[in-house]
Amino acid sequence: MAHITFITGGQRSGKSSYAQKLALSLSANPIYMATSRIWDNEHQKRIRRHQIDRGPQWINIEEEKNLSQHITNGQVVLIDCVTLWLTNYFFDNESKVELSLNEAKQEFERLLETDSQIIVVSNEIGLGGISENEIQRKFTDLQGWMNQYIASKADSVILMVSGIPLTVK
Repeated sequence: MAHITFITGGQRSGKSSYAQKLALSLSANPIYMATSRIWDNEHQKRIRRHQIDRGPQWINIEEEKNLSQHITNGQVVLIDCVTLWLTNYFFDNESKVELSLNEAKQEFERLLETDSQIIVVSNEIGLGGISENEIQRKFTDLQGWMNQYIASKADSVILMVSGIPLTVK
């Protein structure tokens, strides 16, 4: 069974750098699983720059949805991030929240079946009030429900606030 550390917080709260330091403390060569879909050439360049910035110790994997297919037992894996991962389901499923949530939960269950240390980074996007935009409200609901699901399965939950990790679970 996987050991899950769930790190969540607001934008620019320090989630990713905290997660990267944690992964490097657990492995000399952790896997960095980036979930962002490559939308255009500028985005591809940005992704490449992030890979170079992380350094050669990382094994970089770009995966939009099927995260579990890249994980074998005994690895340290950093998944960054749930928000972009869910965006891929949401977009592919034409903004259908329940279908997207079910598919993401099924994939997360496959992650739990591995014997690996998995660090999961996510965003708390519902802290700023209710959007006037229906699609944004739907996605905020999806994100919140998936965050709750991951937190319920996680061995530890860290909330990042202004660069400071707060242990929630």
